[in-house]
Amino acid sequence: MAPEIVLQFVKQDNLPSDLIAYFSHGAGFSHVDAVMLDGRLLGARHDVRSGIPAGVQIRPPNYADFARTLRVTLPATDAQVRAFWDFLELQIGKPYDTEAILGFVVGRDWRKPNAWICSEADGAALESVDWFPHDLATPANKLTPDDLLLAISARIPVNLDA
Repeated sequence: MAPEIVLQFVKQDNLPSDLIAYFSHGAGFSHVDAVMLDGRLLGARHDVRSGIPAGVQIRPPNYADFARTLRVTLPATDAQVRAFWDFLELQIGKPYDTEAILGFVVGRDWRKPNAWICSEADGAALESVDWFPHDLATPANKLTPDDLLLAISARIPVNLDA
């Protein structure tokens, strides 16, 4: 099997998810997790789910009711895959970045490594392994799930109807 990184973009039917999707760039996703080999999901959330605290955590695949799901497979070298997971595993236990939600409106640096929202942790992990040919050229205040999906789609085909 070729090395790969799998990300799961999702949308739930609730107000927080609707607001994140509204303030993003049109694909309609509000959250993203990295999919581990055993199917568990590693990502940052603002809420407690399945008894797992907020912040960067590993959660079971069915920890929430997702109204919409898109899995995107990113080709990568063995070294990139290992380094991607090494980066994310070092983030486990870090808090959810509540400032990031304000970053949708006001300025902040999304690359600050002391707290994360889902898409920023995954974007930083991809940058750290040079998956993108250049650093992401997004506004310094946010990297939404839709922003991350857009950046990925510049490198590989993404089928939103899948």
